[in-house]
Amino acid sequence: MMQELTYAFPILSWLVFLPLIGALIIWVLEDQDLIRKSALGISALQLALAALVFKDFVPESPAMQFTERLAWIPALGINYHLAVDGISVLFVGLTAFLMILVVLYSWDTVRVRIKEYYIALLALETTIVGIFVSLDLILFFVFWELMLIPSYFLIKLWGGGAERQYAALKYVLYTLLGSVFMLVGIVLLNLNYHDWAVAHAVQPAYSFDFLDLLAVPIPPDQQLLMFWLIFLGLAFKAPMFPFHTWLPDALVEGPIGMSVVLAGLKLGTYGFMRFSLPLLPDASTDSRVVMTLMTLALVGILYGAIVALIQPDFRRLLAFSSISHLGFVVLGIFALNFQGLQGSLLTMINLGFSTAGLFFVSGFLYVRRHSTDLSAFGGAAKQVPLLATFLLIIGLASIGLPGTNGFVGEFLILLGTFQAYWLFGVFAVTGVIFGAAYFLWYYERAMFGPLSPNFPRTIADLNAREMIIAVSLCIMIFWIGLYPSPFLRMMNGSIQALTERLERGTVATAQRSPGSKFDVRRVESGNTTPTSPTSNLEPRTGI
Repeated sequence: MMQELTYAFPILSWLVFLPLIGALIIWVLEDQDLIRKSALGISALQLALAALVFKDFVPESPAMQFTERLAWIPALGINYHLAVDGISVLFVGLTAFLMILVVLYSWDTVRVRIKEYYIALLALETTIVGIFVSLDLILFFVFWELMLIPSYFLIKLWGGGAERQYAALKYVLYTLLGSVFMLVGIVLLNLNYHDWAVAHAVQPAYSFDFLDLLAVPIPPDQQLLMFWLIFLGLAFKAPMFPFHTWLPDALVEGPIGMSVVLAGLKLGTYGFMRFSLPLLPDASTDSRVVMTLMTLALVGILYGAIVALIQPDFRRLLAFSSISHLGFVVLGIFALNFQGLQGSLLTMINLGFSTAGLFFVSGFLYVRRHSTDLSAFGGAAKQVPLLATFLLIIGLASIGLPGTNGFVGEFLILLGTFQAYWLFGVFAVTGVIFGAAYFLWYYERAMFGPLSPNFPRTIADLNAREMIIAVSLCIMIFWIGLYPSPFLRMMNGSIQALTERLERGTVATAQRSPGSKFDVRRVESGNTTPTSPTSNLEPRTGI
C-alpha cells in the first residue's frame, strides 16, 4: 500500500517553474553582468529549494511525497500531478546542483548571445525538473518533448564544433522518433485503464495517472507490446546501444553546459525505473526481455569502453565512455533485484558528478588550448598541477576507485548481476578493466607525456570559479564514496517497493474491488512526517 504525503506549500511547482520565471526576468534585462548575476541567483535559490526537499524528505519510505494534484483536462483523465519518492528525489537535487555549476562555468566562457543562452539554460532546467517530478504520463511527456526546444538551440547556437547544426538536428530527430512510439505505449496504458474502469463502473473512465495505472491489471501479451513501445522512447533518449549514435555528436559538438546535462542526467534510464518496471512488471521480468536488454547492456559496456580506448580527443573519449557507463546502469536495472536496482539508481546519480565533472574539466582544458586532443598537451601537469589533480580525482571516480562514489554504484550493480546472471557479471567486469585503461592511458599521455612542441611555456591554472566547480564535485564524490548511507536510505523504501512489485507482477495481485480507484492512501501533513509507518515491510539495504 502506497502513501502520498502532501506539504505545506507547493514546493515542487516552485522547483519546476522558478527557472522559467528567472528566464522571463532575464528576458527584460540588458546589462550582461546583471544577466549573469540573475541567472546565478535563480540557480542558487533553486538549489536552496532542492535542499529543503532533501531536509524534509522521509527516508526509508516508499511514499510519494510533496504531492501536488490538480485537474488539468478531466475529460481525458489528464492531471497536473507532481510528487517525488526515493527514485526521483535525488535527481531533483542533482539537477539543481549541476545547473548552478553550469552557470558558473558559463560566466566567462559564453560570450555571444548571453541573454539568450541563460534563457535557454533556465528553460531547460524547468523541463528537466518537470520530467523528474511528474506522475501523470501526459504531463511527463509534455516536459519530455519541451526539453528538445532549448536543447536544440543550445547545441546549434553555442556549440563549438563545425558540425553543431547537424548534431542538434540529429539529437532532435532521434528523440522525436522514439517519442512517437512512447506516446502510443502511453495511450495503450490509458485505454487498458478505460476498459477496466468501464467494467467496474469506476469514474473517471480515463486516466494517465501513474498511481491509477498501477492499480489495473494488464494481460502479459499486451504488457509486452506496451513495454517495447515505451522502451523505444526511453532507449533513444538514454541512449542505449544501438540507439546511441546521436550521443557522440551532441556531446562533442555542443557546448560544455549541454554536454554536462546530457552526460550527467540519465533521463532514459530514470524512465525505466519510474514507469516501465512498476507499470509493466510482467513484461519487465519476461525472460526474453531480460536476456535481450542485458545482452544489449553488455555489448554497450564493451563497445563503449573499447572505442573510448582508441580516442585521441578527450571529449570524444568521454562520449563513448558514457555509453559504457549507461550499459552498467541498464545491466543493474534488469538484474531485477534489490542490489542491482539500488546500484543502478546510485550510479545514475554518481555519473552526474563524475562523467559530468569530466566534461567540466574538458572545458577547462579547451579554454587553455582551444582543443582537447592529445596533440595539444603532453606534460601539462607541470604547468597546471591543480587542473591535473582534479582531473585525476574525478577520473578515478569515473572508473570506480574504492573510496569514490563510482565504486559504490558499480559494486552494487555487479553484486546484483552476479546474483541474477553470473555469466553477465563475468563479462561486465572486463568493462571495468577497459574503463581504467582508457582513462589512465589518456591521462598519462596528456598530463605526463612528452610536452607538445607548441605548448606555451606559461599557462594559467584553475581560476576561482573553476576551483569552486572542481571542489564541489570532489566533495560529492568523496561523500558518496566514503559515506553513502544517507543517499541509500533515501532510495531504499522505493527500491524495496519496486522489487516486490516485480516479484508479484500485476495479473495475479493487482485485482481491485469494483469502485476502488487505486490502492493508495493520502496523508495530509505540513512537514511530510507520517504519523503512522509508511510501510509494514522491513526495509533492507544492499550495502
